[in-house]
Amino acid sequence: MPELPEMETYKTLLNQTVVRRPIEAVDIQREKSINVPPDEFVRRVRNRAITVVERRAKHLLFVLDSGDVLLLHLMLGGWMFYGTERDKPDRTTQVVLSFGERSLYFIGLRLGYLHVLTMQEAARKLAGLGPEPLEPSFTAERLRQLLGRKRTALKPTMTDQKTIAGIGNCYADEICFDARILPTRKIETLAPEEFAALHRSMNDVLRAAIRFGGYMENPLFPGDALTGGFDSRCAVYDRGGEPCVRCGRPIVQEELASRKVFYCVHCQR
Repeated sequence: MPELPEMETYKTLLNQTVVRRPIEAVDIQREKSINVPPDEFVRRVRNRAITVVERRAKHLLFVLDSGDVLLLHLMLGGWMFYGTERDKPDRTTQVVLSFGERSLYFIGLRLGYLHVLTMQEAARKLAGLGPEPLEPSFTAERLRQLLGRKRTALKPTMTDQKTIAGIGNCYADEICFDARILPTRKIETLAPEEFAALHRSMNDVLRAAIRFGGYMENPLFPGDALTGGFDSRCAVYDRGGEPCVRCGRPIVQEELASRKVFYCVHCQR
């Protein structure tokens, strides 16, 4: 599932490609992926221009010149492609926004969605999300306050979007590895210096992942050299049984709260 760095990468690239271009056509191929009748969706979106693409947690917000917002959550298996019909991957699309010769294809929206909302509706839908971990106001002390009230294991708490926005399975494991803390640790056992280490690692790992385009491998458009560059840099995620990059011992793969979890039992305490 795309997480904060993947959606930030999409945001950056889409602001360079589709902003200020009129949406000439809209094709709805799966009504369950939208929130209003197709005729209303088309009426509110066609001939509008996207003024800016913003991100909140794992969501993208396509702000239209009408004041409406297209709120996107890709969920598990969702991704996008921008290009011509000739270049498009041979995959089923659920919604297509056409900008002349090129279109933005929304792929794999079986669990995800693209909703057209007013600004107020979008704000209400996102109101329950936790703080953004890369905001300047998100300090180590703020992290300790948020997590310190919990009595659960570290990883499930870090991936709870109401607690911290944007972190999912991959980056929770990578952050814990970088901080040398087991993702299975009970939060009440963490010392103040460990909260500080987690905060440093959140900044370091998430910023590096953004810089290298996240871990998802599907390019947004032909010639996209950014998307997916962090995949080969993952230290533990999806590397069960492989040697740890620090100590060489095998990475452990287990299940925690119905999620896969990856860690090094030797390097993480």
